Amino acid sequence: MNKLSEILNQPEGRRLELKEMLPSNADLAKTIIAFANDAGGEFFLGIKDDPREIVGLDETKLIGIEEKITNIIHDQCHPAILPEIKFLNLEGKHIIKVQIFKGSNPPYYLKRKGFEEGTYIRVGSSNRQASPEMIAELKRQQHSISFDSEISYEKPADALEFKLFEANFLEKTDEALNAAVLKKLELIKSGRGISYPTNALVLLSEDEIKKMLFPYAKIECARFKGVEPGNFIDQKSFENSILAQPEEAYQFVIRHISQGTTDYTGVYRNDRWEYPIIAIREAIRNAVIHRDYSLIGIDIKVAVFDDKIEITSPGKLPPTVDFSDMQSGQSSIRNKILAPIFKRLGIIEQWGNGLKLIADELKKYPEIGLDWKEPGMSFRVIFFKLHQESKTVEETVEETVEEILSLIKLNPKITVKEMQVKTGLSRRGIEWNIAKLKQQGIIERFGPTKSGYWKIIDSQ
Repeated sequence: MNKLSEILNQPEGRRLELKEMLPSNADLAKTIIAFANDAGGEFFLGIKDDPREIVGLDETKLIGIEEKITNIIHDQCHPAILPEIKFLNLEGKHIIKVQIFKGSNPPYYLKRKGFEEGTYIRVGSSNRQASPEMIAELKRQQHSISFDSEISYEKPADALEFKLFEANFLEKTDEALNAAVLKKLELIKSGRGISYPTNALVLLSEDEIKKMLFPYAKIECARFKGVEPGNFIDQKSFENSILAQPEEAYQFVIRHISQGTTDYTGVYRNDRWEYPIIAIREAIRNAVIHRDYSLIGIDIKVAVFDDKIEITSPGKLPPTVDFSDMQSGQSSIRNKILAPIFKRLGIIEQWGNGLKLIADELKKYPEIGLDWKEPGMSFRVIFFKLHQESKTVEETVEETVEEILSLIKLNPKITVKEMQVKTGLSRRGIEWNIAKLKQQGIIERFGPTKSGYWKIIDSQ
């Protein structure tokens, strides 16, 4: 039940929806379809979202509600979706949990509308009608085909200009990109009796059709003045080879963050960047390697503010990746042709190592927090400063900890939201420090989410 309490303390989002009472048939079906088309999800009935409250359901009506949910899914959703429905008792109140797993036969859609108009996807905490591009991607997922592996018929492979990629490949691998190698790497395929490039080779090329087919295969970088988008100090657009873009964007960030001296080892000065630059480089590389190149009109954006760095990549986080578990060595490849090329060229070091690398680097920067969001059809990673005062790292962390401990002493039942209001820190910043205090055995949480309390075990 503790795990359930943790789930119900999360905001509604991509994999979670809460309802006080059973929604209309169409709304429920859209949610179920959106979950099946995406990462799966959990639908809880009997819980009010805003404000969050467990209202419960009439025990005598549970079986009838279960049957209605099952019938709606069976009658309105296609292909077949098999839910897992459970009755739960939380804080003495009855709720229903509907678990929907990621479907293996997308796209799922409303029968009465057909797949062109009845396919829905999950965007944040809402269900949206899928665009033709998204429906095409869902069909590719059904057959385990990636967009970059599809043939581009605009120009035969032998007429495509990719000399820069060819030279780079030869330099890094000591292997010439002849027709046999290109075919082995699935950069060219036969179609209509002619060898054509795949989308991957077009993206790696400097040919004119790259700009025509993929005008948004670029990175837009900006250094903004202040903490919100608006006036910018510097702006660059990197539109050349996608192999060079990660390093160019990384160098842009380096130019706009500071490096200071922390201490000395003998006569040698120890310099330290204000952000974990290895983690930032990895995040930029991931944005290029794992972006969804099938989406039209969206580019990668790297934004540097006074208090944070944001890296936004087109395409939602792959359903199999849990960004909250960064240490587990997860690996999910969206671009199945491009990713091995990046690995052979040394841009990717090891499969499944990216998130762990970012997590390990953040441990060296206790004053920097990490957040992630999915705005629309994009995925955003945010490195943010927990404090803006000109203080040492040790002073910043110590003051934050003391502030949280003081609030708990005054009110053991204080919520994270109330801590936000009183400290001015972000929710992620509060949670970051609470996690550290728990790990150090200084505080402990007792009781259910709504009526529980904090206890200081060792104030040191």
